[in-house]
Amino acid sequence: MPDSIEAMADDAYAFIKAHGFDKIDIFSFSLGGMVAQALVLKHPGLVRKLVLTGTGPKGGKDMDKVVGTTYYDILRATLTRSDPKEFLFFNRDTAGKRAAKAFVKRLEERTADRDAPIKVKAFQAQLKAIKKWGRGTPADLSTITQPTLIANGDNDRMVPSVLSEDLHRRISGSELIIYPGSGHGGIFQFHDKFAPVAAEFLAR
Repeated sequence: MPDSIEAMADDAYAFIKAHGFDKIDIFSFSLGGMVAQALVLKHPGLVRKLVLTGTGPKGGKDMDKVVGTTYYDILRATLTRSDPKEFLFFNRDTAGKRAAKAFVKRLEERTADRDAPIKVKAFQAQLKAIKKWGRGTPADLSTITQPTLIANGDNDRMVPSVLSEDLHRRISGSELIIYPGSGHGGIFQFHDKFAPVAAEFLAR
């Protein structure tokens, strides 16, 4: 597992080309959205449309604090015998807790071909990469001309919601959706609203 977003983007490009694709749509979340930005900047001709959710630009304010936030929420989850995603992705109010439980339950619906649990070393490399990305020199996102849809909750503690607004300002013609009363997992809490919007955007 690389410990930089740019190296992850290089791996993604190699994977895509190995499968014979010359033009793709990208749907990304969180760390994936950072990789997507690096990928489209390096290989603009590869991408037709871009969906960036729960993510932020290189050099984004307070993104480098993700390590502390993540470990704090993992500790809280451990102490309450909960899934860490309940704390990382959702608000801790009544609606957020209900949405978190429903999300974790939906994850259990798939019983075949499930992803293997992430190894600790890979998890640490991901956090290191995000921290470096947050402290990096901002990229020129004005060169992104692909139709872009951006979405997040209004209270993202992992990748601050203001960074979604920053992406929207810097990517000309992009569309922005901010879901109220939700956090990093806003698109999961409002999946019934977001999924049709994303599908319609990609189908245009």
